Amino acid sequence: MSERETLYNLLKQTFILLDDGDRRLFGRYNLSPTRYYALLHISESPGLSSSELSDRLLCDKSNVTRIVKGLENSGYIFRKPHETDGRTLRLYLTNQGKEVCANVSTAHQSYNEMRLSCMNEISQGNLLENLSLLNDSLHKELSISQNGYHTDDK
Repeated sequence: MSERETLYNLLKQTFILLDDGDRRLFGRYNLSPTRYYALLHISESPGLSSSELSDRLLCDKSNVTRIVKGLENSGYIFRKPHETDGRTLRLYLTNQGKEVCANVSTAHQSYNEMRLSCMNEISQGNLLENLSLLNDSLHKELSISQNGYHTDDK
């Protein structure tokens, strides 16, 4: 196995471990990771549209519709018509949604501090720099549309 294959497999395994830990943590609050991140995005950008939320969650609009309905049924969010575009609804957190989002965010931050405590600051800095490079490269690779052009090239 090449070094790059080993690196890819290690990144994939690390993602799986982080994701499993997140699922367990969010599950204590009766949330999935996607539902938590939907709450977080709406918290950070009150009035977000479903389409904008879909872009941020990297999922299709029908999936976002189900997520939004579930969060609304849980009493965490509400929808209001857009001021100028009657076809668009804006998403907002309820007081209960704000409280849950704040509690889960605090727990998630503490959990991440614990999970990353095995690394010293120099190692964290190097990893952060290298993962940022990889992240940028992956974003560019994924921005290539079906016709073979980068979305920036149009």
